[in-house]
Amino acid sequence: MKTILNVIWLILSGIWLFLGYCLAGVLLCVTIIGIPFGIAAFRIAVYALWPFGYTAVERRDSGAGSAIGNVLWLVLAGWWLALGHIFTGIALCVTIIGIPFGIANFKMVPLSLLPLGREIVPTDAPFASR
Repeated sequence: MKTILNVIWLILSGIWLFLGYCLAGVLLCVTIIGIPFGIAAFRIAVYALWPFGYTAVERRDSGAGSAIGNVLWLVLAGWWLALGHIFTGIALCVTIIGIPFGIANFKMVPLSLLPLGREIVPTDAPFASR
């Protein structure tokens, strides 16, 4: 079932969101200071391409550095990536078939706003490994 949902997601919105995150990653990797943010964008790009079967969880070992980084991310790239998820989610929720995909887009908004200090793990992983 996850594969079918991922293929439909890929056709409806996954490719465009993936390209948006890749563009943000390339632009952020231009400077040395932006490389950690670019890596985060590439990590989320793969998740945006194939999201069903994975989830984002908070890392317990993240500290003040990730909080400061999240503020910078929010200013540099987070707000327009979150808007992309919101608009795509609204567009997908217009049809009954698109509602689950719209909800998946809305679930990705917090990750697109504050990605540092989070990890993307399979949903079938035991809770002990999260």
